[in-house]
Amino acid sequence: MIGTGVFTSLGFQLNGIESVFAIIMLWLAGGVIALCGALSYGELASAMPRSGAEYHYLSVLMHPLVGLLSGWVSVTVGFAAPVALSAFAFGNYVNKVYPGLNTNTLAYTAVIVTTALHCFTLKSSARFQNISTLLKIVLILTFIVAGLAIQNHQSISLAPADNPVTALSWKSIFTMPFAVSLIYVSYSYSGWNASAYMAGDIKNPGRNIPRSLLAGTALVTVLYVMLNYVFLYSAPVSELKNQVEVGYISGIHIFGAGAGNFVSLMISLLMISSISSLVFAGPRVAQVMGEDIPALSLLSKTNRHGIPLFAILLQSAIALLLIRTSSFNAVILYTGFTLAIFTFLTVLSLFILRIWRKDLHPTYKTFGYPLTPLVFLTLNGWILYSTFSAHPVESLYGLGTALAGSILYFIQKKK
Repeated sequence: MIGTGVFTSLGFQLNGIESVFAIIMLWLAGGVIALCGALSYGELASAMPRSGAEYHYLSVLMHPLVGLLSGWVSVTVGFAAPVALSAFAFGNYVNKVYPGLNTNTLAYTAVIVTTALHCFTLKSSARFQNISTLLKIVLILTFIVAGLAIQNHQSISLAPADNPVTALSWKSIFTMPFAVSLIYVSYSYSGWNASAYMAGDIKNPGRNIPRSLLAGTALVTVLYVMLNYVFLYSAPVSELKNQVEVGYISGIHIFGAGAGNFVSLMISLLMISSISSLVFAGPRVAQVMGEDIPALSLLSKTNRHGIPLFAILLQSAIALLLIRTSSFNAVILYTGFTLAIFTFLTVLSLFILRIWRKDLHPTYKTFGYPLTPLVFLTLNGWILYSTFSAHPVESLYGLGTALAGSILYFIQKKK
């Protein structure tokens, strides 16, 4: 989960919202959405413990066409676009320290090297992922502690009606800019469902997937809220607004210019960990689709260590193409909107599981059902509506990408 979004999206959120209270509420709301989604996915995963997540759940509970569309989105942009965004961020953060290096070249290199690391054995992939995840959590905790300890900090308040930046009340969190900003936050939390994509590679998935979903989401929510508070506490809003490298700007104010460059390099390495996790999890969806659909059978082929080599290479090739052709902000909106459609449908399918599929027997039951999935559906629906209203072009591109998968479905059905 921890990757590009939390170190890059605050600057875009500050374009529409300058209230510290509203920004913190934004990240708390994102955590609530992700946690409700994780609780719902936990039951689905325990009832149907096969790799593929939305593709598998929607195929079984709704219709094979809906499942294929979600799988199509995962294979084409669902993971490849976040890989591209992490690579963009990697290039931008390194370029801040070494301006002579080309950002796109750095992004290409990050994707290619990380892809190569995951083309060997599952054990080596898991080891690299565990070590890099531990390092980035240590980095974030260090950043938070050091940021809260600085002397020359900004005068900010969390009170809703007594904000030195702009006096906004509780009403500020029910506005269109707040809902649109949630698409950036939701993208930052994306990955809360990642272990469900890899159910086939996880021991005792009925128990371990729900545990990993809940523990990971709760931990990341705390880290994200604290980290964004530190960004606002350490650096002026005027410097952060509309900037991608908010971690670099905040790092300079916390550690000084020289140490800030070091922090920027550490954050860039964190992006490598984010790319790694996406390259690790994403191809499992393509692999499962290849097992089900003869036209995609090449994607199901694995090397002698069980690694879906062709699926990994396809995902990374799409990521490289996005780096070449797209802008950072457009990719976030396009990806966030598209993914939100299918997480919405997947959580909705939990009601189908409970009401009509008594033949499936989940070993885990969603805490707070039916309120938990209803909270997720309400907030996610609000995000989708607001994003479509404010950014129709990126939203329509997302819808078009999803519907393009129907061509594959009807070709397969005809055969």
